Amino acid sequence: MNSFIGWIGGKKLLRKEIVSRFPEKFDRYIEVFGGAAWVLLYKDKHAEMEIYNDYNSDLVNLYRCIKYHCKELQRELSFMLNSRELFEDFKAQYNTKGMTDIQRAARFFMIIKTSYGCNTRTYGCVKRDISVTVQYLSAIQERLSKVVIENKDFENLIKVYDNPYTLFYLDPPYYGTEKYYQAQFSQDDHERLYKILTGIKGKFILSYNNCDYIWERYENFHIEAVERNNNLTSRYADKDKKYGELIVRNY
Repeated sequence: MNSFIGWIGGKKLLRKEIVSRFPEKFDRYIEVFGGAAWVLLYKDKHAEMEIYNDYNSDLVNLYRCIKYHCKELQRELSFMLNSRELFEDFKAQYNTKGMTDIQRAARFFMIIKTSYGCNTRTYGCVKRDISVTVQYLSAIQERLSKVVIENKDFENLIKVYDNPYTLFYLDPPYYGTEKYYQAQFSQDDHERLYKILTGIKGKFILSYNNCDYIWERYENFHIEAVERNNNLTSRYADKDKKYGELIVRNY
């Protein structure tokens, strides 16, 4: 199934390549940088235990509201429209003190859906029938019914859930593009991620942008260069039609 939102760095165009490289057997599936969960949602079930994690608390609140309060969230969204004025109002409102989790989730959902390229910062000026996606949340709720939703720092999450039967899928902010993500990610975080992955008991599959830093840092692991269509090709004629990415594994 498809995700219900877009997200910076979302894996809609690469999910098939990623899942095709999963090992045959694992009991735990962990998405460490969950985002729009394109890989998690690609199959009805990856493992007996599935965990979605993201450090962005607004995103995690949205997922939790879909899982536990879907009808209430849909009811809140039924009064909302796609307009520039409301977009600016939602940005100003969704972290207001005294707002319920459902109210905050509804506003964050609308900010994502109506922003340019789902960047959550600028209005997208795109005709979009929000009601279709709102109805689709019921299917997302069913898929999330047995998924554990976490809001942890990646290092803490990996330490908690690591065992020989765990598969971690990691899609961190890409090297050199950290400024485009809401949750802060630094050079030290890239290094911290590398260090924790070198010592885990389980298996990991990691997606990154194709750059010298990643090739050099992960040279002792299995690295494959892959290409996907550039999301901006249809909007800008001068953009490259392909975007290079790396898939890194420890198996």
